[in-house]
Amino acid sequence: MLKQSLRLVGAVAGLALLVPLAACSATPAESKTTLTFATGQSEPDCLDPHVGGNWPQAESAHQFLESLFARDDSGEIVPWLADSSEVSEDGLTWTIGLKEGIEFSDGTPFNAAAVVANMEHVRDPNTKSSTGILALEKVDAIVATDDHTVEFQLNTPDSALLESLAQSWLAIMSPAGLERGEQANCEAPIGTGAFQVDSWTKQDRIVFVRNETHTEAMPGEATPPEGERIERIEWRFIPDAATRTAALQSGQVDVIDQVQPDALSGFQETDEFSTLVGPRPGTTARIELNTTRAPFDDPLVREAFTRSTDIDAAVESLYFGTLDRSYSPLSSALPESVGFPELLGVDVDQANQLLDEAGWTERNDAGIRIKDGQPLTVVFPLSTNQSIPAEVSLVEQIAASAGAVGFDVQIELLDIGSWYAASGEWAFDAIIAPYSKSSADVLRIVYHSAGNVPAPSGYHANNTGIESPELDAMLEQAGTTTDRAERADLYAQAQEFIVSEHLIVPLYDQMVQFAYTPTLEGLRLDPSLNLITFTNASFK
Repeated sequence: MLKQSLRLVGAVAGLALLVPLAACSATPAESKTTLTFATGQSEPDCLDPHVGGNWPQAESAHQFLESLFARDDSGEIVPWLADSSEVSEDGLTWTIGLKEGIEFSDGTPFNAAAVVANMEHVRDPNTKSSTGILALEKVDAIVATDDHTVEFQLNTPDSALLESLAQSWLAIMSPAGLERGEQANCEAPIGTGAFQVDSWTKQDRIVFVRNETHTEAMPGEATPPEGERIERIEWRFIPDAATRTAALQSGQVDVIDQVQPDALSGFQETDEFSTLVGPRPGTTARIELNTTRAPFDDPLVREAFTRSTDIDAAVESLYFGTLDRSYSPLSSALPESVGFPELLGVDVDQANQLLDEAGWTERNDAGIRIKDGQPLTVVFPLSTNQSIPAEVSLVEQIAASAGAVGFDVQIELLDIGSWYAASGEWAFDAIIAPYSKSSADVLRIVYHSAGNVPAPSGYHANNTGIESPELDAMLEQAGTTTDRAERADLYAQAQEFIVSEHLIVPLYDQMVQFAYTPTLEGLRLDPSLNLITFTNASFK
């Protein structure tokens, strides 16, 4: 099992790739209050997480925006900017009370009108939301009943609503800031959080500075440690993993993310650096198979692909024990996660037999199976921003193993924009598409047939294209019941359906992995999504 905190060593392969980063290094005097963070995540197109709604947006927005609710260390959903919640007997009306006396960093008061403005901003098709709007699918209207009370009026009971309202993609921004228009709000959204956006130099860095009007600590946050608190964050974009590691070791940056598995494994041997790791809630990292076209419209071919590769061995060799193989659609961070290893074992002989049964009996000179004159091709786009080099190597191993039974797996390495385009146009047969949500309701978003319909952003959540009334019914019932045991049972049934139909090949939990100088203390992972939180960070 994974440790929640690990130790890092000093020697890591690839340090020769270190490049000058003097512009981002702080002087000794500055280092007490300025933190430099180097991320390998793709740079957001917009800092407003309502627009689109991907992980890099959530991670950066978490520093300056706050949500109505949060998840505490015990896993319970608790108020944050809200102070109460009550649901009607029929489950169709949620009444949410709001804390008083809070201001956005521009001086605008936080109140019911601000919440309504934000939710309507998410629901406006012109905002082109994906993650936020999909979480509000069951909401018909949001109404301010007084200055500090809002009603969420639903068309169907939603047992995951408060969990959705605990995510950065539905965080609350200044309505005055929203009124500036999309471009201005994308450049510098205005929130109530511990920091505020100071500047954004594209393809280089975002600078956050302390918001002196901040009052609402996240539930469960400890008292700030001794020492001067961080007053400024320089959020650098450094795509290359080896360069990030070298920058950390040379003292040019204080924190890095997306640490490579070989480095992370080696980093456990000494106390030169510290790490903070954890699984992202939502789906696992998994290969989704497009059932809307050949070859994966045939369940025999889907199962043959699943059985063709020893993924357990590949994960062990490439990830150096830093994570475990998953057999579930759901992250282990969610209590409803259930694994089905018996449905996912490697069996090359069975894979060959299944392909024979499916009619792929001929092979060309390259060993690729042929049917009706067409090769058994699998188009597999990978985002180089989302898939770290170890994941790319894993897919290459999968492609080689699948090739031995007759698949022609064509890996396409794409930048994030091209990858989103391929996904949106269904120009793939297999794809790895992370989706984070602090609830098992993520299964409804990514596997209900409604997920085949694009959100206003053009993003469709259901990459398998499955349309199953049986699965839809399970997910709908789970989303309406408030009985935890019943929900867990329904989600278990849904997961078994997804795996037994070979719609996906689970790989492992999506992980957040941070390495940092041990002179830094007070870092925390937000339990709702395991986003990094610098609110109480300081240097010793």
